[in-house]
Amino acid sequence: MPLIHEPVGAGLTRVWEVGDVRFHARTPYQEVLIGTTAQGVSLFCDGERQSTEASQLVYHEALVVPALLLAERVRRVLVIGSSEGVACQLAVAAGASLVDHVDIDEQAVRACAEHLPYGYTPADLARAERGDGPIRVSYADGWAFLAAAQERGDTYDVVVIDLPDENGDPDAQHNRLYGTGFLTRCARLLAPGGAVTGQAGCPTLWRNETLRASWRRFREVFGAVLYFGSDEHEWAFLSGRADPVEEPGALAARRFAERGSRAATLDAEALLAGCTPPYSLRHGVGPDQS
Repeated sequence: MPLIHEPVGAGLTRVWEVGDVRFHARTPYQEVLIGTTAQGVSLFCDGERQSTEASQLVYHEALVVPALLLAERVRRVLVIGSSEGVACQLAVAAGASLVDHVDIDEQAVRACAEHLPYGYTPADLARAERGDGPIRVSYADGWAFLAAAQERGDTYDVVVIDLPDENGDPDAQHNRLYGTGFLTRCARLLAPGGAVTGQAGCPTLWRNETLRASWRRFREVFGAVLYFGSDEHEWAFLSGRADPVEEPGALAARRFAERGSRAATLDAEALLAGCTPPYSLRHGVGPDQS
């Protein structure tokens, strides 16, 4: 049975046993493997777990739902990355009439639709590629797509950044989509009251470098930042609005109760409980200072 050694911190790896390999290829951008693990059918990119059948909905709802609630309205949504297509489907379920989905790796998106039991089906993806329905798929670099959208004058109520975790590889093209410059470009596309959200890393003290960097960047770019730490996953997520918002976590929880939601893994109590950032973020404590 193949083993995947996934790095999870300095000097630490997590070992996945993978059977029934359904897809394995090196695309122009990354190595993609889809196979069965103890968590069901699972997606790995460059040796890192991206999603699994057992936990993908917890992850994607934690990413998308807080931002959908933070935004004043949900009509037009932009999703950058998210090869599985789940984030796009959640946006449509929340009432979006248009979802632009941009992903640079066409081969990975097609493999996910063909081999994952969640997200797009091949028929769903074909419709989205034609623009037949609320979801429109574009195979393009996210940075270039933002530039073209700004030139057209497009705006979005919510921008979702769903990428592999930021890392130290200087050749990893997705790293530049985490920077302050990219967040600023996303913010420029927001309609009034709009929100940007992204996976921000892990809050565990010995692997929180990405979270600390994301926290700093979001606070530099946005007037209001909502932290949400999933209570059933290992990731934290940040959402930002250009304008100041008093107690964004309380606002999201209140809107969850008022608007209702189709979320299957979150409720208002979970949102409110998860919106307090870790002590180390709130007090600027580094790993060597705790």
